[in-house]
Amino acid sequence: KRQIEETNKAMWALYKELDDKNAELERSNDELDQFAMIAGHDLQEPLRKVVAFGGRLKTDYEDALDERGRDYVDRMCDASARMLELTSDLMRYARVTSQAKPFEPTDLNAVAADVVSDLDDRIGREGGKVNIGTLPTIEADRVQMHQLLLNLIGNGLKFHRPDQGPVVSVSARQDGADTIDISVSDNGIGFKEKFAGRIFQPFRRLHGVGAYEGTGMGLAICKKIAIRHGGDIHVTSVVGKGSTFVITLPATRPRAERADAADA
Repeated sequence: KRQIEETNKAMWALYKELDDKNAELERSNDELDQFAMIAGHDLQEPLRKVVAFGGRLKTDYEDALDERGRDYVDRMCDASARMLELTSDLMRYARVTSQAKPFEPTDLNAVAADVVSDLDDRIGREGGKVNIGTLPTIEADRVQMHQLLLNLIGNGLKFHRPDQGPVVSVSARQDGADTIDISVSDNGIGFKEKFAGRIFQPFRRLHGVGAYEGTGMGLAICKKIAIRHGGDIHVTSVVGKGSTFVITLPATRPRAERADAADA
């Protein structure tokens, strides 16, 4: 009996230590998100001024500058515009938790239709096609589900092969009673699967700056959204044949967890 009591006491102490570490980690993450929001906000105003005055300098004094001077101004404008985009994406990443909305019944068919509508110009410009299968209604933050699908479908359109129009397909499959898999597949350029973990890290890119638009934050935001919804995201890919992103989400969500999400 004494041994059982000591074992229970040790297990309780271990559980409390783990709970304290989890709470500390959550506080640390909250602080990082707040820092990202404040830093991004404070940086944006001076960056906007650099972009604006750089544009004026280029327009009003172009004839007074030699070729090297014009090159310097172009580089300054490009760098400051890119930094402005980086701070915007950093704030968007922080908002996944700092400005989250409560979970509610969300029809992913309607969300996907809105995303396709938003991407209509790009689809036409790229000569692409987006196929949407039958998707479920889940308990989720609708705005974040829109952002998740927008990023993934947008990537499928962006990273396409030059000799073939992009085709992106979205489908769903319920894996037993507990989880639902949402798949977003494309026929694009693909990548080596050894980089599969790297692409979900903030500001990590597989291609050089300028090769494709974007800052390398889109998939990191997708990962954070999936985790906030109690799920995860992974990818399989073949170079030259395309990629498939799979978001695994809970099929049902307890009432208490919905309340926690609302407070997140």
